[in-house]
Amino acid sequence: MIPCLTIGPNITMANRMKNMRDDLKVITDQHKEFKLTDCTNANEPKVTDIRETSSTLETQIVGRTEERDIILASLSESMTEDITILPIYGIGGLGKTTLAKMVYNSSQFNEYSQVWVYVSQTFDVIKIGNSIISQLSEKDKESAYTGKQMIHNSLEKLLANKKILIVLDDLWEDNMSNLEELKDMLKIGKSSNVVVIATTRSEGIAKEISTIQPYKLAPLTDDMCWSIIKQKSAFESRGDKEQLEEIGKVIAMKCAGVALAAKSLGHTLKSMKPGHWESVRDSNIWTASSLEDTSSTQVLASLKLSYSVMPSYLKLCFAYCAIFPKGHKILIDDLIHQWVSLGFSTRELGERYISQLLGLSFLDHFKSSSVVPY
Repeated sequence: MIPCLTIGPNITMANRMKNMRDDLKVITDQHKEFKLTDCTNANEPKVTDIRETSSTLETQIVGRTEERDIILASLSESMTEDITILPIYGIGGLGKTTLAKMVYNSSQFNEYSQVWVYVSQTFDVIKIGNSIISQLSEKDKESAYTGKQMIHNSLEKLLANKKILIVLDDLWEDNMSNLEELKDMLKIGKSSNVVVIATTRSEGIAKEISTIQPYKLAPLTDDMCWSIIKQKSAFESRGDKEQLEEIGKVIAMKCAGVALAAKSLGHTLKSMKPGHWESVRDSNIWTASSLEDTSSTQVLASLKLSYSVMPSYLKLCFAYCAIFPKGHKILIDDLIHQWVSLGFSTRELGERYISQLLGLSFLDHFKSSSVVPY
């Protein structure tokens, strides 16, 4: 069972939070009374997913080179077509995005114009089209076309007689007509060579959008999960590593091949003593997860374990992130400023807390100056 989040006996902090709630209620009441409306574009869909990605590749990646080579070979055999769409599918946390990045950054596509589009649960073909246009054209970088025909005309000019690699990361849309519309938008003609890598959790979506055999991503081996844990926990520099090795291997096995689980736990174990490693190994959370018999539950179990041993000050800072809408991009400086204003941290500590939450995978990088809550 996960311990409850406690703020501690600081009465001043409790009063401050109460005052904040009162102020927010007043603002809400005034919003209703004066019938204020948001100034954002009403036609723009709300972001509903929680992690936005980019093509930046991590410096240290465990495994997936064999999978990358298989995909590259499959693409090489099929790139004579006008458009080649190869989906990568599998459960969350396996490393689909990482594998897509490895393909994207391979030398095989050095001569290709490259585009990375984060799709998310909110599917909008116009938004996807505009993202492709803005990344391929300096002229249209600030443009936002509202019509599908306008997007088609622009893409027809931009993709003509060119080699283009497009990654559509985190695709959830399962409506066949919408997926067909997306494919038609990318089919510009025989004069171009368009290669598309799509990542999705759904086998059905993968089969619907593919033009060649989709690639099902398998879990990592237990040894690979152990390698990730060792990497994230700075295992080799520990004086007690011989005592911890067998415990660590059992923990790695419990990750069920899910890279995100191993990454989160590795960071958590970094500052732990041997007794705490044993507690993680023997936690009831693993037993509850195994009853559901799915690898994806191991991600949640690992995050629960990481949260349960998180210091109270870090829990408080993370819990504060719940005030942001799901998928909201948070400027790092703004978040730290808010923590400091509430007395949760100092400026220097705030930067450290951000680093810790990123390492635990409770926050994720969007760009260099912003993060999104996992």
